[in-house]
Amino acid sequence: MPNDPTRPTLNGHRLDLPSICDICGHARSTGKHAKCSRIRQQTKSTEWATYMANVEAKKAKGGSRHAR
Repeated sequence: MPNDPTRPTLNGHRLDLPSICDICGHARSTGKHAKCSRIRQQTKSTEWATYMANVEAKKAKGGSRHAR
């Protein structure tokens, strides 16, 4: 059944990814971007560590989530 109301569609919208690689400037659909991916992971690792530290700080702070 294509229009089954009890199950949502798996592919409801496009992924919000750029079609041009931000590292090499070429189209992401052509060629392999494993090297670009490694470079991106290295540059984003400090940003990700900062984000995770903020998440842990919020958890440690605790408190009431639904205060009135």
